[in-house]
Amino acid sequence: MEKVKPKKHLGQHFLVDLSIAENIAKAVTGHLGVKKLLEIGPGMGVLTDFLLNGGWDLYLVDIDSESIQYLHKKYPDLGDKIIEADYLKSDFSTIMKGPYAIAGNFPYNISSQIFFKILDERNIVTEVVCMLQKEVAQRIASPKGNKDYGILSVLLQAYYDIEYLFSVPPGVFNPPPKVNSGVIRLKRNNVEKLDCDEKLFFRVVKQGFGTRRKTLRNCMKSLGIPEEMKEDPILDKRAEQLDVQEFVMLTKKLQKSWNP
Repeated sequence: MEKVKPKKHLGQHFLVDLSIAENIAKAVTGHLGVKKLLEIGPGMGVLTDFLLNGGWDLYLVDIDSESIQYLHKKYPDLGDKIIEADYLKSDFSTIMKGPYAIAGNFPYNISSQIFFKILDERNIVTEVVCMLQKEVAQRIASPKGNKDYGILSVLLQAYYDIEYLFSVPPGVFNPPPKVNSGVIRLKRNNVEKLDCDEKLFFRVVKQGFGTRRKTLRNCMKSLGIPEEMKEDPILDKRAEQLDVQEFVMLTKKLQKSWNP
């Protein structure tokens, strides 16, 4: 079969190192007993080969029609489980019909958007093992107080236990990216719902990191700070100093004066 040419406008960097592909596949654990697995952006199936050996009920999604044609030829038995679609614009809750895990080498230019979609589907996405730009991977796994700690760190850590697994150099891709990559694993925790207004929680986190050098007192003014909270010492902190539970506590206090 003729190989697929990586397309710059799709942010494609095809993994060519088989040992790294095997390590990524092995990192998917089947958390919570889930056997359905969706690979995002399989390209020419370097990771797919190892996932198929893992006994998964495997689905593939790729936006690139050339990759889709290649995958149909390479994996004829998968049939309609090879899906030509934009993951960001597709409803995989109906396609997968129940809880599922995700694996993949995420396109760097849309990796954050993929995670925001995963957050929207957090009640059915049980596990994620993925490779992405190293600094984004570090940010997602970062604890509070770290300069990498940000919006995605807090929002994802609210619902997932996160591990940074290993780093990957540029030379194992075709074409090599200009940055290093990192592999992380997310496992859904037991938080079904946060102990606060979740819509406000998301807004508070985004607002707090929007101007991360300012104190929360300044960041939260537009949300309305209740009178009894005006002297609360938490408002003298910056967003990067709060962990998930402290953000939940802050949200509960701000709920008193919030008008959605």
